[in-house]
Amino acid sequence: MIGATGLSGLTAAQKAEVIYTQARSELTNRLWRAALGGEEDGAKGIGGETKLPMSLDALLSLLDERNGATSQTAAQPHLSTVEKEPDAPPRWDGQGQQGQAAPNGQHGYGPNAGYAGTLSAAAQRTGLPAAALATIVHAEAAKGSDGRWLPYSRNPRSSAAGLGQFLSGTWRGEAEREGTWLNGVARQQGWLNGHGKVKGEDRAALLALRYDPEAAIQATADYAKANLDALGRAGVTIGDGAQAIAQAAYLGHHLGRGDAIRFLKGGLDPDRARTLLNAQVGVANAGKRIAATGDAATAHRAWLLDYMGRNIRPERFDA
Repeated sequence: MIGATGLSGLTAAQKAEVIYTQARSELTNRLWRAALGGEEDGAKGIGGETKLPMSLDALLSLLDERNGATSQTAAQPHLSTVEKEPDAPPRWDGQGQQGQAAPNGQHGYGPNAGYAGTLSAAAQRTGLPAAALATIVHAEAAKGSDGRWLPYSRNPRSSAAGLGQFLSGTWRGEAEREGTWLNGVARQQGWLNGHGKVKGEDRAALLALRYDPEAAIQATADYAKANLDALGRAGVTIGDGAQAIAQAAYLGHHLGRGDAIRFLKGGLDPDRARTLLNAQVGVANAGKRIAATGDAATAHRAWLLDYMGRNIRPERFDA
C-alpha cells in the first residue's frame, strides 16, 4: 500500500509552502535551463529525453486525495525552500546547509527509522543491501536539521523531486520498464497504453508519486539494480561489498547510466564534465576548480569522488 500524508496533515503554512516551492522551482528550472544553453535537466539529463514538469494540481491532488499518514511519513513534514550553498550538490536541508550522512556519527537509521521496513522490502526484492539503498537515498534526499529525509523536496534547478530526486523522464522510464515496482503500479492504475507507454493524461499523476516515500525508495532500488547490471554488461568490475555496490549504483543514479559508464571506463570528455560541474557547484566555483586542476574532467572527477567519499557510506546505516 502506498502511504502519503494528506492535506489534512499539513498546517496552513505548510500547504502554502508546497504551492510556493512548486511555483518557484518551475520558474528557476526554466532559468537554469536557459543558463545551460537549453538543457532541460542540467546535470542529470539522460539521452536528451523530453521531461515534463510535475503540475501543481497533481501535487495538491496527491496530498488531498489520499487519507491517513503512515509511519513512514511525518504528519507535519518540513518543506524546504532554501537555495543550495554555492559549493554544495543540489540537495537542501531546513538550515540551507549540505546534509551529512548520519548526524553526530550515529549508526543506524536514526530519525529515518520509519523507512527501514520499506528499505528492507526493496532490498529483498532486488537483492541489493538495504544499507546501500539507504545511503543512496540519504545522498539524494533533502534533509531537515535533524537529518530527517524530506519526501516533498524539489530541486529548483531541474525536474528532480522526492526522496530519490528522480527526473521526470527517468521516473517515467522506470514506470514503462517491464518488471519494476513502478511499472506494476502504473499497470494497476491503468496509466499505460497498449504499447506500455505512460498515457499523456496520466503523466502528472505518475510524476506525483515521486513524492511518495515508498514509491521513491522502491524506484531507487530498481534503478540501482538496472544501473549495476548495465555497468556489468559494459565490462565494469563491481565488488561484492555494500560500499562498492552503493558507490557504483550511486554513480548511475547521479550521472545517468551512459555517463557513469564513461566515468568509470576512462573519464568524461571535458565539455560534458564542465557542464556537469557547472550544474553542481555553479559556474564561478566550477571555473575556480577547473583552473586549479588544469582541466574540467579532472575537476569534476575530484569533486564527485570527494562528495561520494563523504556521503556514500553504507556502514552508517548498519543496525
